[in-house]
Amino acid sequence: MTKPSLKQQCKDLKLAQIPGAYLEIAWENPEQYLTDLFAVELKARQISRVRTLIKKAGFPAHKALEDFDWDPVSLAGETSISDLTGLEFINRKENILAVGAVGTGKTHLATALGIKACSQRKSVRFYRCLDLVNILLEHHRQGRLGATMALLGKCDLLIIDELGFVPLHRDGAELLFNVVAQAYEHQSVIVTSNLEFGQWNSVLGDNRLTAAMIDRLVHHAHILAFDGESYRLRKALSGLTQGQNEREALRS
Repeated sequence: MTKPSLKQQCKDLKLAQIPGAYLEIAWENPEQYLTDLFAVELKARQISRVRTLIKKAGFPAHKALEDFDWDPVSLAGETSISDLTGLEFINRKENILAVGAVGTGKTHLATALGIKACSQRKSVRFYRCLDLVNILLEHHRQGRLGATMALLGKCDLLIIDELGFVPLHRDGAELLFNVVAQAYEHQSVIVTSNLEFGQWNSVLGDNRLTAAMIDRLVHHAHILAFDGESYRLRKALSGLTQGQNEREALRS
């Protein structure tokens, strides 16, 4: 019986990187060689795993913490930037509530933290609030709500973006509350909102439901206040000013 080729053996063993790497590894001794060779395979798998996690998370764009401007952010209590960016809040099953004006960087920060969590091989799901509620309502009608809740409950970090832009139907608000209640002390949740907590009832439509949701989110939470004008507005105005200056320079 003919022995399978190295390429075929690696394919059968799902060692995709070995055929292209085994000639590149320096030889000192058998253990060193195999350790270095398998390190190439493991690194490639880790990169692939992170890419898969980022894709499954559903981020609207790729954002990095290095590009985030912390100046508009006020941190409450003992919360520190290093604690947030180090993702210790996820390990402790704590939440982040990012509240402030539109365009001040809330979604950027939530996304960047989520992407970093994926890079550490944590499971993340990102939803705009209305999209999540519509998914929950649809799956409830289809009899798939249990499976959806189970999927949400398995992630390490759940991000709910833009709570407050559109009032929710009572059934949708109740389903959203169930998601928050399920996550309580079992997983971390990041919520971004353009509304102060006292205004959430205008979105959720029920004072008792609003109080119960806020109570579960605020307990074990880092509350971030985003101040200042919209970053996108500042950028747009900056572009207009630059263009005006260039036109004036040409006239002169």
